[in-house]
Amino acid sequence: MTLDSSRDDVVVASPLRGRVTMQQVAEEAGVSISTVSKVLNGRYGVSADTVDHVTRVVDRLGYEASLVARSLRNRRTNVIGVLVMDFEPFSTEVLKGVADAIHGSGYELIAYSAGGHVEAHVGWERRSLSRLMGSLVDGAVLVTPTVTDVQADGPVVAVDPHTGPSGLPSVAADNLQGARLGVEHLLALGHTRIGMITGRPDLLSAQQREQGYREALGAAGIRVDETLVRRGDFDTEPAREAARQLLSLPEPPTAVFAANDLSAMVTLEVAAELGMDVPGRLSVVGFDNIPESALADPPLTTVQQPIRRMGEEAAAMLLALISGEDVPDPHRTQETSVVVRASTAPPRAT
Repeated sequence: MTLDSSRDDVVVASPLRGRVTMQQVAEEAGVSISTVSKVLNGRYGVSADTVDHVTRVVDRLGYEASLVARSLRNRRTNVIGVLVMDFEPFSTEVLKGVADAIHGSGYELIAYSAGGHVEAHVGWERRSLSRLMGSLVDGAVLVTPTVTDVQADGPVVAVDPHTGPSGLPSVAADNLQGARLGVEHLLALGHTRIGMITGRPDLLSAQQREQGYREALGAAGIRVDETLVRRGDFDTEPAREAARQLLSLPEPPTAVFAANDLSAMVTLEVAAELGMDVPGRLSVVGFDNIPESALADPPLTTVQQPIRRMGEEAAAMLLALISGEDVPDPHRTQETSVVVRASTAPPRAT
C-alpha cells in the first residue's frame, strides 16, 4: 500500500501488531527516522507542518518510547514504582492512594511484586530496587519493607516499615493507640475475658498492637491471661489455627481482638464452624479496615488506619523529593480510629 504523506486520514491496511517502532512511525508518516526522533525530542530543524503531521501519526499509531530509552535520553522516566512483597488487601489500598496522588502530575506508575515467597520475606526490597531504580523509575514507594537500610539511585519512601522509623522518609499509622482503642471498645461493652490473635513477632506494627492490647487491659485493672494470647502472624492459616485454639478452650473468651482484619475475618469463619453466634456469644475486632472487612459476615468492627491516605501521602512526599524539594517531617504518623459494625455487642448474660 502506498502512503500519501500529505494526508493524515490514511487508514493502515492491516493493524500493526506488537509494540509500534520509530521506524514504523517514519514509514507511516513518509519521513526519515531521524525526523521522527527530532520531533519526539523537540529538536530544531523540522518545520512546524512536519512536526504537526508526525505528531498526529504518533498519536494514531500509539507509539511510545520505551522507558529505558526515555531514561537514557532524559535521565528521567516520569515513572514511580510501588514495590510490595505481595498484592494483598493492605498493599492494594496503598497502591490506590499512590494512584490518587499522581493523578494529573504527569507521572506514571509501575507496581512491582517480589512474589510473596517465604524465603524472600527479608531483603526483597534491595533486589526489587536494583531491578527498577535508575532505568525504569525515578523513585519508589516501599510498602511494609522488612529492611530500610537500602541504597538506591533515587528517592525512596517507606509505608509502614516493619522496623519502624529509619533514615528513609516514612508514613505509618499509630498502631499502639489503635490497639488501645480497639480493646477499649470491647471493655466499654462489658467484656473482660478478651483474647488476642497477634501478628508476626518480628514486626514493629505487631509488637505495638500487642502492647496496646496489654496496656488497655492493664489500665482497666484486668490481668492478661496468657492462655488467651495466640500467635497469628498476620496470615490466614496461622490465624485460623489460633482462632480454633481460642474458641475451643473450656472457657473461651467472650471477645477477640485480632492484629489485622484477615485474622479477624478468619476468626468469624471459625466461630461459624463451631456454631458460635457473633456477636451473641463472641465479639470480634480487627485492625486495618480493608474494604473486605465491611463485607464480612457479620460486618467487622475494626480499627481503621487510613491506608489509602498513607499511600497518597507517601507518593506526594516522593514526588517532592524527586523534584528536589525539602520535605518537612519525613517520618509521619497517621491517626487511627474504631469503625463499629455488627461483629461486636455486650457479652451475653450468664
